[in-house]
Amino acid sequence: MGGSTIDDDWEFTSLSNVVRTIVLVGRTGNGKSATGNSILGNKKAFKSRASSSGVTSTCELQKTTLRDGQVVNVIDTPGLFDFSAESDFVGKEIVKCINLAKDGIHAVLVVFSVRTRFSQEELAALRSLQNLFGSKIFDYMIVVFTGGDELEENDETLEDYLGRECPEPLKEILNLCENRLVLFDNKTKDESKRVYQVQHLLSLVNKVIAQNGGQPYTDEIFAEVKQGAMKLRDQQEEVNSKKGSYSKREISDLKDQMQLQYDEQLKRITEMVESRLRETTTRLEQQLAQEQAARLKAEEFAQLAQKRSNDEIRRLREHLELAQEELRKRGENRCAIL
Repeated sequence: MGGSTIDDDWEFTSLSNVVRTIVLVGRTGNGKSATGNSILGNKKAFKSRASSSGVTSTCELQKTTLRDGQVVNVIDTPGLFDFSAESDFVGKEIVKCINLAKDGIHAVLVVFSVRTRFSQEELAALRSLQNLFGSKIFDYMIVVFTGGDELEENDETLEDYLGRECPEPLKEILNLCENRLVLFDNKTKDESKRVYQVQHLLSLVNKVIAQNGGQPYTDEIFAEVKQGAMKLRDQQEEVNSKKGSYSKREISDLKDQMQLQYDEQLKRITEMVESRLRETTTRLEQQLAQEQAARLKAEEFAQLAQKRSNDEIRRLREHLELAQEELRKRGENRCAIL
């Protein structure tokens, strides 16, 4: 696929032979594709422009080769964090992403924007990923904040922004990611600045790889997809090695049959993922409803307590006014007698 060379002096000596695969996830408009392009050093690798409906419509893989010969695979995803995304669409894209990263994922880049407030939908999406892939997925997450140019214009640092704007759920996510975070300015025309951003990010990717013993994230879904792909490849190679025993039509039919079996396997895996996502969505909706009901009950209790407090204050004020009036009358009567 497309790609470019990041011309920098960043060294990856301890992990020099590892092909890194990183996945970009986040809400539409947060700058996933632009961030991918910054990493690749190619502004046209992924389609990227301001759009409320998003530009990326399906998972896509691009790769770049670093100066030392290292290969980085970058997978861009559509708005899997969007509240409007249906579970069947999300399920198909997750399986496609897994199919693109059969050997596992070395880092998941969760992209937020300093231009938009952190939403409950983003929190729900992260919980869905956690429920689907397990809590270990957080060991591979790095948080990327886009919009560095806006903070720079306001003479602010990322620390200033988080100290001023960081809601509790986002603090929780940063804590789960062990505060692995980086700020990106995808609009910069300063090549040295872009390279520095990429260096910082790739150093965090290296840190994630080292902390996970050099092993990418995989699970039974990855294993099944990889096993199916390897089986399909081996079968096709076997057929190719026996071309003299089959006619062209027979070879074509055999390959079509093998591909159909693999497609059926992917369909079954996709349906399983979709089912898990629906279950997760249902649980999250129930949890949200319970939290909302509890919040409303707490608000009602607080309002009732406030009303009781106000009533008590009113009664005390009335008693005080009556007492003051009684004292005033006694004072007048005493003056009259004198």
